[in-house]
Amino acid sequence: MTQIFVGENEPIESALRRFKREVSKAGIFPDIKKNRHFETPLQKRKRKAVARHKQKKRGFRH
Repeated sequence: MTQIFVGENEPIESALRRFKREVSKAGIFPDIKKNRHFETPLQKRKRKAVARHKQKKRGFRH
């Protein structure tokens, strides 16, 4: 769970900016998008194939 502590005199805009940064670092947005709607088996296979292709193209290293 991502959380931030807002300082006493800190503007809400900067606190919101820090929160968004922490959420993006934690990788929550892709997970939310993935679970937003039902994915058919065909769509799932296609998504995984694209991911494999990207990983192969980038060159997988341990």
